[in-house]
Order: sequence, then structure tokens, then C-alpha cells
Amino acid sequence: MLELKNICFEADGKKILDDVSLTIDNRFTAITGPNGSGKSTLAKIIAGIVTPTSGKIILDGVDITDMDITERSKEGVTFAFQQPVKFKGLSVKDLITIAAGENITVSQACGYLSQVGLCAKDYIDREINGSLSGGELKRIEIAIAMARNTKFTIFDEPEAGIDLWSFNNLINVFRKLSASTDGSVLIISHQERILSIADRIIVIAGGKVVSQESDKDEALKKMLNFGGTACKTLMDKLV
Repeated sequence: MLELKNICFEADGKKILDDVSLTIDNRFTAITGPNGSGKSTLAKIIAGIVTPTSGKIILDGVDITDMDITERSKEGVTFAFQQPVKFKGLSVKDLITIAAGENITVSQACGYLSQVGLCAKDYIDREINGSLSGGELKRIEIAIAMARNTKFTIFDEPEAGIDLWSFNNLINVFRKLSASTDGSVLIISHQERILSIADRIIVIAGGKVVSQESDKDEALKKMLNFGGTACKTLMDKLV
């Protein structure tokens, strides 16, 4: 369980997050809200990429507020970037093995790739570089997250920069991940189809938590109320 206590964050004299307090348990949770509302900043604060101005972060009773991203990774926090990182010279098998934390077999590594809809024999020895598409990189990154099987996994707008076919496959992958993981999954997203499979939807606007819902439509209404014209355009597309 992750607890955020009175998290604030300021940059260049501007308040980005304002006294955010949340408890996120072992469920599939989505955070949504207008552009610039502080969603991605909050995700980076949880991961240890950004340091909050004030507040505390507690993971399963352990205060991780002052831990850096490496220390938090050891405590069980995984962060998947909007644009997956490329690793020249490392194969898909190498990264899955590193993520698993043990010398797994080729068959085990292939199992993770199969779960994310990739033909294992075509990818297991591929290098993580520019030859892979955005959708392929996203699915490989999810396979790596599954291999880690950590307490808390964060995906920051996983739909960004991928085609419709890849996005449709990602939805199925997230369904499998939410059903199979032993920990919590947190996704930052605007996409209605991702919100629809979440157990809980948190709406952030103006740096504050304005709603916590299990119903997608109610969450989108709250987003509209706080988000103005941009959110109305999104709402019109989704309903």
C-alpha cells in the first residue's frame, strides 16, 4: 500500500501540487485530469524522479520520501516512462533477466513476451534500439515490469505515441497485468478505454485531488467540471 501525505510541489514559484493526500492499495488505479493538472509530476514524485517540496510518501509502512529512484526501485517501485528508454547493446532477453533479478531461462523470458502479445522468437534476441516501434517498445517495457513483479508499478501515459492497433493490444495487456500482478498498478492516462478497466479513478485538477471514483462516467464528469473547454472536448469524444 502506498500513502501520500500532504504532498506539495512548487517549481519556478508556481504551485504544481497542493496538499495531495492519497492511499493507493492493491488495485488497478488510474489518475486522470486536465493537461497541466500535475498528474505526471505526481507519478515522478512517487518514483523518486522529482522531490516534493513538502509531504511524505509511505510504502508498506516504510518512509521512502528521501529515497532516490534507485533506492525506491529496490523497495519495489517501478516506473515506465511515456517514451520507453532504449538500451544500445542490450537484448530483450538481457533486460527481462535483469528485471527478474535472477538468471531465468529463455523459455521463461519468452513467456513474458507472449503475455504482452509479442512473438517471442522474433524479439527475444532483438536489441532495444531505434529499430523497434513505439508500440513494440511499450509492450516490451510492460513485459519487463511483469518480470519485476514489484509492489508498485507506474505507467505514465502508456498510450502516447503509439498507433491504434498497438493501443488496442495494450488494453488487453493491462487487463492481464491487473489480474496477474501481486502489487498495485497506477496508470496516468486520458484514455477512456484505460479508465474503463481501472478499479478506481482519481481525478486531479489544479494540483488537487478533486474526485476518487470507481465509475468512469462520474470521473469524466468531475474532470469536465474542473477542466473547462479542453476537458469538454475530451468528454465529447468519449461519450
